[in-house]
Amino acid sequence: MTDINSTALFTDMYELTMIDATLANGLAHRQSVFEVFGRRLPGERRYGVVAGVARVLQALENFRFTDAEIEYLRSIDIVSDETLEYLANFKFSGDIYGYAEGECYFPHSPIMTVTGTFAEAVVLETLVLSILNFDSAVATAASRMTIAAHDRPCLEMGARRQHEISAVAAARASVIGGFVGTSNLEAGRQYGIKTIGTAAHSFTLLHDTEEEAFATQIAAAGPNTTLLVDTYDIYEGVENAVAAARAAGGELGAVRLDSGDLVAHAFKVREQLDNLGAHSTKITVTSDLDEYAIAALNAAPVDSYGVGTKVVTGSGHPTAELVYKLVSRQDADGVWQSVRKKAESKGSMGGLKIAGRAADVTGRATKEIVVAAETFEQGLEYLKEAGARPLQVKLVDKGVINAEYTDAHALARAAERHRASRAALPYSAWRLSRGEPGIPTEFVDIYEGDNWIK
Repeated sequence: MTDINSTALFTDMYELTMIDATLANGLAHRQSVFEVFGRRLPGERRYGVVAGVARVLQALENFRFTDAEIEYLRSIDIVSDETLEYLANFKFSGDIYGYAEGECYFPHSPIMTVTGTFAEAVVLETLVLSILNFDSAVATAASRMTIAAHDRPCLEMGARRQHEISAVAAARASVIGGFVGTSNLEAGRQYGIKTIGTAAHSFTLLHDTEEEAFATQIAAAGPNTTLLVDTYDIYEGVENAVAAARAAGGELGAVRLDSGDLVAHAFKVREQLDNLGAHSTKITVTSDLDEYAIAALNAAPVDSYGVGTKVVTGSGHPTAELVYKLVSRQDADGVWQSVRKKAESKGSMGGLKIAGRAADVTGRATKEIVVAAETFEQGLEYLKEAGARPLQVKLVDKGVINAEYTDAHALARAAERHRASRAALPYSAWRLSRGEPGIPTEFVDIYEGDNWIK
């Protein structure tokens, strides 16, 4: 396996062949604006969650064509020597604006805007989309699950259901969506996420008896551990678990239920624990949970949820369906031209866009305002007059990455930002059912030139 120190080849071949062709005809250096947005919310969900921004910026920092990348490209003979020379000296020098990580978004929200020459902006397309599409899908699913959980903790346990690198990214994205822990140690190391986990069924099966297995785990981890009680009979398991903890001189921390009718078992186990005097022992449930299963457990005496497959795969929607489109570029005279794709069902809206969110007197969001303007400053002035909160921040300034969005505290800030952004949405946006976006989007054209293409 190749030791990957550069992210430059995490891209599609046509990005480089486009650069090759435009270097030849002189258009590669035209100033351009690319925009990341989604035409719709997957599954007719009510909102999406922006996640992966920090990972995009970190990937950009390593986006360079070293000798190894250049030699590989030379060996497959897909671009000219002139293009290889350009790539060997490549360093992104443009600007990137975007929704701050954790912010909610809606159809056609300009989640990320990349400005620079055509060549340096177009080459980032695949890398940007691969990160934002995956991370935003996971964060959106996680957010819906934490809504359903009603403040009961959700823990991510899906590493075995995802690619090994994606599993780490999924753990991070789930925290943005409100999860509070992960079973993945690499995610814990990289991002400072609390790690969780005790034992699987194999641990119990290894021992001659369940009682022996529980005693062994408690001897290693203490009575406050969580014991998995459904390897054999659940209710015998609960009795054995409580007895093992007391034999060690303490009260059992929690029992985990991983099979069967979780609602029914939770009620019976809670009653059993209380009858045994184990009032402080908590119940955590796992077993292929999604937001709907969690919602169904609302009335049950459950204290926390462990979620695996469904959160790391976007709960049925593994991509956010985001696209990366050229929306504006200069012509031969340096005049900005708005451009858009007109293809049926895959159209785009031309022009540089600036976004804000309006709210009522209680602070509840009422609409997304997307302004087409010649400059960000012009759009921000419109938003100020409209009383809307600007949603975009400057992530990269002339090639320099803003460390605020990648530092050790970026994940915690993103999680807190999401809590605030989601809390400000109207109640209808919190519904798990299919429906219209939680707030409408209002499009405003204040482009002053004659080149706006509607």
